[in-house]
Amino acid sequence: MKKSVLLSFIILLLLNTNQTIAKPKWNSLFNGKDLTGWFVRGDAEWYVQDGILTGEGGMGHIYTDVSASDFEFKGMFRITGEKTNSGFYFRANPPADNPDGFPRGYEAQICNNQEAHTGWMWKPGKPTGKATELLTRDGEWFSYRIKVVGSEIKFWVNGKLVMTYEDNDYKSGHFAIQGHNPGMKIEAKDLVYRNLKK
Repeated sequence: MKKSVLLSFIILLLLNTNQTIAKPKWNSLFNGKDLTGWFVRGDAEWYVQDGILTGEGGMGHIYTDVSASDFEFKGMFRITGEKTNSGFYFRANPPADNPDGFPRGYEAQICNNQEAHTGWMWKPGKPTGKATELLTRDGEWFSYRIKVVGSEIKFWVNGKLVMTYEDNDYKSGHFAIQGHNPGMKIEAKDLVYRNLKK
């Protein structure tokens, strides 16, 4: 009887250890106070107001100091104003020949007024991964969840899987947020990620 109890205890301990190893820690990308951990390229102005990362004023991008290859990301976004268009980038880097230009990497689109809308995946200047439906509207917060492992890329909007795509052009890079047009504002909060690289 004692051996049986001991064996059960060891099995339980091993299962708990494996579960701990299998769940990487979530890390915050934004401290809710200032732009520590980020760097800016382009003309858009970035600031923190009421715990929200905000960009407006024209074309530009704000990048995290963090780089990642395989990861899971979660965040909340809201877009308002005129000619609203933005995006959340990953595996992205400023182009060497024009650091203020569009990042070289993948973009999770944030735009509710065109065919290649929020939930689509873009590569520089080109929509590539089609979203199954538009679930967002200007002026309303929505959640983005992105999971990237190797060449498999998946997007969830408001908890619903809307895009799956296979691509291997960009291997690693920063996270970034885009400001696109004068007269619009992009807001972001609760930005976290966990590293899935083994």
